[in-house]
Amino acid sequence: MSTISASTPTTLQERKVVTAIPGPKSQAMHERRKQVVPPGVGAALPVYIDSAEGSILIDIDGNHFIDFATGIGVTTIGHTNGAVAAAVTDQVHSFTHTCFTVTPYEGYVRVAELLVARTPGKHAKRVMLVNSGAEAVENAVKIARKHTGKFGVGVLDHAYHGRTNLTMTMNFKNAPYATGMGPTAPGVFRAPGSYPFHDGLSGAEAAERTIWYFEKMVGAQDLACIIVEPIQGEGGFVVPADGYLTAVQEWCTKNNVVFIADEVQSGMARTGTYFASEHFGLVPDLMTVAKGIGGGMPLAGVVGRAEIMDDVLAGGLGGTFGGNPVSCAASIAVFDEVESHKLLAEAQRVETRLGNGLRELQKKYPIVGDVRGKGAMLAIELVETGTKKPNPAAVSGLIAYAAQNGLLLLSAGSSYNVLRFLPAVTMSDALIDDALSVLDAGFAQL
Repeated sequence: MSTISASTPTTLQERKVVTAIPGPKSQAMHERRKQVVPPGVGAALPVYIDSAEGSILIDIDGNHFIDFATGIGVTTIGHTNGAVAAAVTDQVHSFTHTCFTVTPYEGYVRVAELLVARTPGKHAKRVMLVNSGAEAVENAVKIARKHTGKFGVGVLDHAYHGRTNLTMTMNFKNAPYATGMGPTAPGVFRAPGSYPFHDGLSGAEAAERTIWYFEKMVGAQDLACIIVEPIQGEGGFVVPADGYLTAVQEWCTKNNVVFIADEVQSGMARTGTYFASEHFGLVPDLMTVAKGIGGGMPLAGVVGRAEIMDDVLAGGLGGTFGGNPVSCAASIAVFDEVESHKLLAEAQRVETRLGNGLRELQKKYPIVGDVRGKGAMLAIELVETGTKKPNPAAVSGLIAYAAQNGLLLLSAGSSYNVLRFLPAVTMSDALIDDALSVLDAGFAQL
């Protein structure tokens, strides 16, 4: 096995721009892409990557980008982590596929054991593995419906859960995720959640409002589950007010409604704990996991109370590629890296360094209305000066400026007025400070 660790990338970790962005090779590649890939498969920044390590992406023109996207929160422990690469290589030389529901293997079982141990709660749990976050959400809803015998699915304003038929229905934004692709799935009911920057409600007040909506729209007698992102992702990295999540869960428990935490983006060491639910004292009935658990390999899953998960008949769960052995090998290495290199503490370091820098920008530039998040999952919400009116133009301008200067950023928010930051938890203070200097210059140009 390789001795390269999360903390020792061999590629020089620095920002470097040597061509226009995108460069000539990327422009040519993009023309090739347009001939064979539909426009519905978008591109946040059409630079084509040749290699990546640690917190640096290198495109085919030789430009080095500081990566604050990590493939939308996937390479949490850094790109091409040595231990993950070695585990994947070893597994590829053993076998690449058998289908766990045909002839099983230890890797799937070991990942399940690790998830049981690291997710909140000491109760008996079961784990099923799939390929993507949306697939995990679909299965969590299936399991909740089977357990309760009810059909309704409760979701929140500003939620994002995926692009399949059911999950696009569950999203807050219809456009672009469901535009022209209806009919959408039946049985989905939406309520306002907790958004402290805008609603000003305490956790208890926001929970009372959420529960009132669900009681009036569907009623507990028909509601199978409520699914929430402990920290909302695409919706703008919204952190709910203290007490909100536990109050909603208490209502669920009293009314035989399965409480599902969607930790696809917020989980696996991203927020300074293994899962964001831990910040709120939350012990979900079911939890969906994906993104960071695979270290760049496709892997997702549902973790849940044994009495709920065991209600599904044999053959009711699974899939050809779910829990692929190569992805499982990568995941086991990710768990080991988090433990052996104390990466939960590293996420907390990132929160301090980046969070302090963002708050300094907030003091300097009044269009920064809010700074929020946990660990290496932080955001700033941009507003029109003196108001809370969304300022998406400023976000677009900053993303474009950053790209031209070797910094990859993503937007978020229902009004596209949030800049989200998803660095690897191993990103150095020097790279964080350099990225903040680019942002500072970008604000100054707005």
